[in-house]
Amino acid sequence: MALCVCAGATLQCSFGVAPSALAVLPANGTMTSGAPAATIADCAPIVNVPPFAMCTSMSNPTVIALTAAALGVPTPAPCIPVPAGTWMPGAPALLIGGVPALTADSKLMCAWGGAIQILMPGQATVSK
Repeated sequence: MALCVCAGATLQCSFGVAPSALAVLPANGTMTSGAPAATIADCAPIVNVPPFAMCTSMSNPTVIALTAAALGVPTPAPCIPVPAGTWMPGAPALLIGGVPALTADSKLMCAWGGAIQILMPGQATVSK
């Protein structure tokens, strides 16, 4: 099974220029590695998924407008994530507050075509 994800996990969008950190509210009361455990429902823009600095997706209307203003030179725009659905696949056998736990192999799609992945889940296995 993949590692569960907790608050502070490092995220990266395929069209973002910098990573960001997952924010998880402690509402479900479940902790892992000393931080709130995440579920597939922790995908709200800004609240859970902070911006990735600048967006380079040519599907983003702001990027399109800035590129047109720059006479066709691709021009990034400030990133505002627009999640399209929830994280998938998660761990359907491990429920947190009735919702599948978020795992390190899960992905979240952005409405502008980006794929948000988990670079570092916020916890690690330890062996002797």
